[in-house]
Amino acid sequence: MSIHISNLSYDVTEIVLKTIFTPYGTIAKIQLPTDDEKGRIRGFAFIDMESDAEELAAIEALDGAEWMGRNIKVNPARSQKRYRVSSLGSEHRDDRLSQADNFHK
Repeated sequence: MSIHISNLSYDVTEIVLKTIFTPYGTIAKIQLPTDDEKGRIRGFAFIDMESDAEELAAIEALDGAEWMGRNIKVNPARSQKRYRVSSLGSEHRDDRLSQADNFHK
């Protein structure tokens, strides 16, 4: 499982995130996406912790907390949807077949 943190201040850093989340367990990975055009963070982050129990403890403790002048949202991260390109070149979700794929069967 992974944690999704949103509504972050644009001034947040990985070091600051480690400081806030370390009391709830060992951090395995932090992703802090940046906006290529503006050169600043995009206002959200992903954190992986060593165990699901640690992640749940952090979610329960920090969801809705005021931090750096904002009320942050801390939730389990949703898995990314996987896409494939059909024979017509458009993207479709893996769990559905495109009409072009069905046509040839």
